[in-house]
Amino acid sequence: MNTSALDTSFLDRTVAHIRGNAESWSTTPLTERIALLERLQPRITARAAEMAGAGALAKGYGPDSPWAAEDWIGGPWALAQNTAAYLHVLRRIVAGRDPLADRTVHEENGRTRVNVFPATGWDSLLLNGFRAEVWMRPGVTAEQTRACAAGEYRGRQADPALALVLGAGNVAAITALDILHKLYAEGQVVIAKMNPVNAYLRPHFEYVFAEFVERGWLAFVDGGAAEGGYLSRHEGVDAIHVTGSDRTHDAIVWGTDEDAEERRRDDLPLITKPFSSELGGVSPCIVVPGPWSDADFRFQAEHIVTSKMNNSGHNCIASQILVLPRDWNGTERLLDEIRRVLRDLPPRADYYPGAADRLASVQASHPTAEAHGGDGSRLLVPDITDHDDPLVTDEVFGSALGVVRLPGTAPAEFLRHAVDFANTTLPGTLGATLIVHPKTEKAAPEAVRTAVAELRYGTLGINCWSAVGFLLGFTPWGAFPGHTRRNIGSGIGFVHNAFMLEDIEKTVLRAPFTPAPRGLVTGDPSLSPRPPYFATHRTALTTVERLTRFTTAPSLTKLPALFAAALRG
Repeated sequence: MNTSALDTSFLDRTVAHIRGNAESWSTTPLTERIALLERLQPRITARAAEMAGAGALAKGYGPDSPWAAEDWIGGPWALAQNTAAYLHVLRRIVAGRDPLADRTVHEENGRTRVNVFPATGWDSLLLNGFRAEVWMRPGVTAEQTRACAAGEYRGRQADPALALVLGAGNVAAITALDILHKLYAEGQVVIAKMNPVNAYLRPHFEYVFAEFVERGWLAFVDGGAAEGGYLSRHEGVDAIHVTGSDRTHDAIVWGTDEDAEERRRDDLPLITKPFSSELGGVSPCIVVPGPWSDADFRFQAEHIVTSKMNNSGHNCIASQILVLPRDWNGTERLLDEIRRVLRDLPPRADYYPGAADRLASVQASHPTAEAHGGDGSRLLVPDITDHDDPLVTDEVFGSALGVVRLPGTAPAEFLRHAVDFANTTLPGTLGATLIVHPKTEKAAPEAVRTAVAELRYGTLGINCWSAVGFLLGFTPWGAFPGHTRRNIGSGIGFVHNAFMLEDIEKTVLRAPFTPAPRGLVTGDPSLSPRPPYFATHRTALTTVERLTRFTTAPSLTKLPALFAAALRG
């Protein structure tokens, strides 16, 4: 990296200042750490509308647009929910209780699992029917899991250290949640380098985290690859976390000069400090054949389109490949419903740098790709037969959805093919979504259990877009273990993780197959209506605004208005 034109003096002073306060953060009592989060919560509420509005305007629509609900969900609400998750766990510890209740840790089929969601009564009420369990790595016992949880606060506090967080440019809360993780889960003070794409969020973050900034435990800096590269190699920085692409990771670790590949081959990295990462990939959405009704096809089409078109597809966890049964009589019906949703959604732009070129590349590879939406920017490739296709091998990070059809009319046969395809053909292991009718799972339980166990993804969402695991705070977020710095894939390590679990393999997240009250018919009854993160939710913006204010300060008096908005969606 050429730093000859880079003014490094400010960066050096920032490193010295924050590093000089690492000891004071390490010695801050738990009661004060809790109080800091409690004082942070109203600051989220106070700045929520401005933060979400800034994101909306940067993406090309107004703060009152239906699309702005995404900026509330992926910004203020995600930050509020994760803060509440840390507070729940830390309050248990300060009260003399274990972070994990005994009933949450259990062993099943020789594996230890932890029920992490719902964690509170409010969780059960507001996301009724949603649940998540964390699967520990093979060989980890229930006793070890309990003993290792929240080690930072139970006799295994880390040494004072400074972490560099290299922020993501797509989702507002990513940088803020990585900061919380480094401060609270790993006990490190933080320098957060904003991504140039959403550096407009910096003043909002500085307001929300004002106490941490004032006490010298956190600093924000702007800049691009040069600033990030300089800081990552700075001797005063002890650890790094990056959210981005594998190319970003490799540029930092191996460099970008003519010797980079030789360094990788010889495993001679430019930096050797601890480096965690979340890097995306090509995420599948697998649909199991089953006895779907017309309403099921409509609802799941909305679900699938949401998982692709949220944030214009600029998500590392966006569903890029829809895996369908080739001979199922519901395949074409589902695709027709997907086309309808793609056509009917309000217009919006693919705003992320390079998106136009990436979508043009998809169109060049697929001249007959279907173009939907008012400007034709929502691409659907309904039958990919070549598994070397760019949609299969490369992350598009834009509004293009490919369809791969695999053999198998029975669930067991189809799932064998689908799991093998996902695990061995698609790059990346961050997250996958599995859609299965409750009656199908009841009729073929072993086939579904086997698929859930064998899918190698850090988060597996069953009837739930796996991205929901990013939001909840209690659910660890990261790639399936096994990547190395030489073959980084979707990254190394887990963040969020409010229970501060160790030796994690993956999170399995479940949601109702249908909204209330139709779950009474399908066999998975719940009180949950259409989720407010659906792109088709008619009152999502109002619902999530109210949900954010509720999450920062729960009150029974806020529930009627919140429920009224949610039920109208």
